[in-house]
Amino acid sequence: MKINLTFFVTAAAILVSCNSNSGTASNAPKEQALPIEGTWQLLQGTLTEKGKAPVVTEYTKDQKFIKIINGDHFSFMDHDLTKGKQAKPIFSSGGGKYTLNGDKYTEYLEYCSEREWENNKFDFTVTIKNDTLIQQGIEKIDSLGVNRVNVEKYVRLKAE
Repeated sequence: MKINLTFFVTAAAILVSCNSNSGTASNAPKEQALPIEGTWQLLQGTLTEKGKAPVVTEYTKDQKFIKIINGDHFSFMDHDLTKGKQAKPIFSSGGGKYTLNGDKYTEYLEYCSEREWENNKFDFTVTIKNDTLIQQGIEKIDSLGVNRVNVEKYVRLKAE
């Protein structure tokens, strides 16, 4: 009985020591997730289609666009500031799930006021510095002939 107990205590000690973080590789700092959750207001968007000059849109002039990101979903809303009383009223919205791995941000658009955009995936790279988020990537939907680089600059909205 003594031998069996000694064997089990020794085996347990070996197993515990194998799981310890004594190696340098396992002590490497874990990558911190970007602080992407929150409400963001789009300031400027730049769309570049192959062979064409970039189109820059200022989203603080005549319209307001916000993106809300929580733990696993995003949504966006855009509307004109004239309450739809301009020649071409603006309203769009959408949302779905997203993933974030390091600076790789992927949106899975499940809902969209432009229904033909639904059920598409968009891969972006995001950077956050202070209260500014820059999202850039390619929007590609073969069935619509969409293939463009999209760069968006957001500012974090603070609770009032």
